[in-house]
Amino acid sequence: MSSIHLALTILVIVLFTAAGVVGALAWWAVRPSDLFWRLLRSAQAALVALVALDGVLLALGREFDGGLYYLYVLLPVGISFIAEQLRIGVAETVLEARDLPSAAAVGELPPDEQRSIVLTIVRREVGVMTLAALTCAALVVRAAFLAPAF
Repeated sequence: MSSIHLALTILVIVLFTAAGVVGALAWWAVRPSDLFWRLLRSAQAALVALVALDGVLLALGREFDGGLYYLYVLLPVGISFIAEQLRIGVAETVLEARDLPSAAAVGELPPDEQRSIVLTIVRREVGVMTLAALTCAALVVRAAFLAPAF
């Protein structure tokens, strides 16, 4: 593994792990966290850079261990995509559970109830994305053990 590839792999692992820890703490405390979203988006961007670098290395003829490496590096991309889709559906699910036709209907509720609904949505979004971040971190760790030194 080249030093750039190794550094990028470590960066992806650290960012996803940090996002997972910060997200778990925010979920537990039932509070929004800008730091969580910044870490998560940075981890996702670093993952895209790692996959792009792997594509370049593959095009140059540098293959990793029999395809398993690529599975462990590409799965986090798919998991991130699926988690984003689940996150998008969270608000709708919460609103339907409270028999609210739209987000505009939330604005007509008393302030305490509005805050409760918003915090419920945020907590579920953070929960989904935290689980995805920790799963991605574990998969990239596994991929790192399959990447040979070159």
